Amino acid sequence: MTRRCDRNRKRSKRRPIYCPMHGCYMDSASRKHTLFADKPEHLQQRGMKRLSALTLIQNYTAVPLTDEWLEAFWCQDCQTKSWYHVRRQENLQSQGVKYHYELSIAPESLWRQASGVIQPGGNPSVGEFTRRAARDSRYQGVRGFGVIG
Repeated sequence: MTRRCDRNRKRSKRRPIYCPMHGCYMDSASRKHTLFADKPEHLQQRGMKRLSALTLIQNYTAVPLTDEWLEAFWCQDCQTKSWYHVRRQENLQSQGVKYHYELSIAPESLWRQASGVIQPGGNPSVGEFTRRAARDSRYQGVRGFGVIG
């Protein structure tokens, strides 16, 4: 028999995401970084036919991948934060859980497909002088140019 408070609960439940190593529940440690496809090969890897993928990429520069993202999780047993590629799938054996989440360690190639991520090589529109000056930990202002004694 279900209690009245269980029937009337409208808040969403926690996402059932578990550590691939230990099987314990993992807490999210970052926001979701959604993925997008900007090449037909990305769509073909996900089951789309070649011609459809080519047409879609030709019409739209980037296509968002709705059920995939990159997210960091904290594992209590590992005591580490790791980045994972998360895929959400419909749960066919409906046991009160609507979705099933498949996790894999995020490969470097997927970071180029994520939105809101800093590029590892830096912003290409920034010059080398500016990049070097930003890394300099001993900022001296104008005296750092070596012109003024």
